[in-house]
Formats: sequence, C-alpha cells, structure tokens
Amino acid sequence: MLHIIQNDPDVPPGNLAENLAALGIAFRLHQIYRAEALPNPAEMTALIVLGGAMGANDDERYPFLSPLKQLIRVCLEQGIPYLGICLGGQLLAAASGSPVVPCRWEELGTLQVTLTQKGETDPLFAGISSPFGTFQWHHDSFDLPAEATLLASSPACPHQAFRLGSNAWGLQFHPEVTEQIIRTWAAWDPATACRTEELVTDFQAQQPAYLRTAEHLLKNFLQTAVLLRCSA
Repeated sequence: MLHIIQNDPDVPPGNLAENLAALGIAFRLHQIYRAEALPNPAEMTALIVLGGAMGANDDERYPFLSPLKQLIRVCLEQGIPYLGICLGGQLLAAASGSPVVPCRWEELGTLQVTLTQKGETDPLFAGISSPFGTFQWHHDSFDLPAEATLLASSPACPHQAFRLGSNAWGLQFHPEVTEQIIRTWAAWDPATACRTEELVTDFQAQQPAYLRTAEHLLKNFLQTAVLLRCSA
C-alpha cells in the first residue's frame, strides 16, 4: 500500500489525495505530528513524505524527524519507491548525509522550474514539458547527496529535484497545493499575509497547467511503484 507522511497540520496532502481518490488508489495517511506511528516498511509499497514548517535538522524540537529519517534510509536500502516533497526532499538529502542549508535560495509563490537533460529522461518527469509551473514555499534548501542525479533547477534555487538510486526522488517545489493551502501558509507570517491575494491570483492564473503537471507527476510516481498501469 501507498503510505503518506504528514509532518505538519497545515501541510496536508492537498490535491494528491484528490488525485489518488480519482484513480482509485488506496493510501494510508500518517499524521506523525499527532504522535501517530510510522508505517511498517514491510507493509509499504511506496512512501510519500510531505512538507512542513520545521527544518530537516530540527530533531530536538520535533523528535519524530529522527525515526522518519531512519525510515527513509530503509526505503533506500530496500528499494521502496520514495517521493519527498519540500521538507520531504530535504529529509531525503539529510538521511543520505547531505547538508540542508537554512535560509538559502528562498522562494515563495508560483514560479517556473526547468528540467535538466537528465530530468527530461527521468521516469518521474516523463511527459512533462519544460519549463513547467510550480508552487514554491521554502526557506531552506538541500545540497545534492553523493551519487544523486540533479533533475530540475530554477533561477533562484538550482536544486529543485533530484533522484537517488532508481527509486527515491526529492522535490523542493510543491505539486500538492490548493488555493486554501496557499491561504493558510500565507497567514503564517505578516510579510506574506499582506500578499495573500497576490499569491492566490498568481496561482489561479497558472492553476490549470499546474494541476495537469501535478497529476502527471503523481501518475509517473505511481507507475514506478507499480501501483498504476502505464495506460492509466
């Protein structure tokens, strides 16, 4: 079964849950910020780890991060398909021994990302045109782990997506957001709260293409996990 880790009450699966329901793909959501248990690796066909307001190295403040990073290492060791979104991508880097740097290459809002040459042939991005629209909400950024393949970049943040081995992907951007999620995140800080309508309007202008890309990326991941047939 597909398992999804939610680290933060304000960072839900969003359109991922909607697309999974439409595809008829069952999944189990683990809200570990509520002290729910992590999944048993023996029961995981694939794992998606969502974002969160915390940093990838904030283990003392958020004790669930240490066992989560260990679970990610198990995914790498056992070849369990893994997709990390924003903090989830940073946790993949940290679990692999690569630095996650605070307050570097920050991005907020609807922005374009460009695939690298390797990204254009990577199974996660198959059929996705480059550049493509994304929603960004990050202050920290990951260095690339040893042996990682850089798949996507943006002008402000050169490390937007990477693959580690054949089964694990880390994203800096958010393919799961909805308008309500954007409004929630904007309210976190007065500096962004006053820009809420601007942020929402920019997203709405790109929303149809964004949602198509998000659905396509999810389907590609599900196909790598053999949870979805290629014809779906």
